[in-house]
This record gives sequence, C-alpha cells and structure tokens, in this order.
Amino acid sequence: MSPRRSDSRDRMVLSAAALLREYGASGTSVDKVLAHSGAPRGSVYHHFPGGRAQLIDEAVALAGDFVAGLIDAAARADDPVAAVDAFFALWRDQVVGSDFRAGCPIVAVAVETNDEAPQLARSAAAVFGRWREALAALLVRHGLTEERGHRLGSFVIAAVEGAVIMCRAERSTAPLEAAAAEIHELLVHALRPGT
Repeated sequence: MSPRRSDSRDRMVLSAAALLREYGASGTSVDKVLAHSGAPRGSVYHHFPGGRAQLIDEAVALAGDFVAGLIDAAARADDPVAAVDAFFALWRDQVVGSDFRAGCPIVAVAVETNDEAPQLARSAAAVFGRWREALAALLVRHGLTEERGHRLGSFVIAAVEGAVIMCRAERSTAPLEAAAAEIHELLVHALRPGT
C-alpha cells in the first residue's frame, strides 16, 4: 500500500528540518529533501506551491513548535532551574547523537541571507521569540520581574544556540556544559528569595 499524500508532505517537512540541522538553508535543496524523505518528485509543488522557500519555512515552524512544546512542558514544572538544565541537556543529546553534525535548524535559517525568501528570517525570529517568551513566563512565574525574565529568557536562548555552534566546531560538549553550568548558577542566584 502506498503512503497517503499527507504522509509524503509530513515526511518532506520532517526531512527538510533534519537537513537544515546539518546542511543549513542553502544546502537543503528540494532534491536532498526528496532523497531523504523518499517522497515522489511531483509531490513537492503539489504540497508546496511556494516551492523550496515554503518547504523550508514549514520546516522552521515544525522545529520551532517541537522545541516550544518542550519548553512549555518544562515550564509547567515547579523547578525552573531544572527546566532550563533539561533544555541544555536536550541540546547536548542532539549534538552528541548526531556526532556533532547537527545543530539548530532555526539558527541555520537565521544566519543565512535569503534575499529571495526574506520571510525565512522573519520565521526564525518568530520562533526565537516564542522560545524566549516561554522561558520568560517560567521565570516570571517563579518571582522575577517581567524585564528580568525577558532578559534572562533571551540570554538562555543565546547561550544555548552559541554553545551548540561552538560544540559543532570543536567537536566537544565542553562549551555547552560550561554555558549550562553558568546559567544554572545564575538562575539559582536570581531566583533566590530576596534577591
């Protein structure tokens, strides 16, 4: 039995997200997505009339939703420090599990100039904004001011993303572990009652 059309579409979006993690936006071609997903060539423009840009945009949204869901789940926990520790651990597992080949698909799109598809940068910015807001809400709920929660939410995202890039370059988890340890100490201090 052949896969349903929606299965092809979903496989292509998942494949595009996976390829973005390793090859970046410029290295994620329609041909690579088709080869990775096993989807038939004709399905690309059927499911993605906007072509490659639409496919990548949807992959960014999917990856963003996935991580936002993890942050939201962690945010429901009673321990914000443990939630942020888990966020760092997730990225460590991703980097190590890919033998230091895979990073964040959102960063892959954000760092490239996409003159023919400027909406990709806007989509990446929106994803980072969602993640930052989710972390800020967690920190505010545990006693920080709105301003400090937003600053620390931004800082956590920046620290994770920068550390992931460094881990890939150095083929070591040391940058991620160092960032995680510093953020842990910072949050313990910032969330201490009376500080």
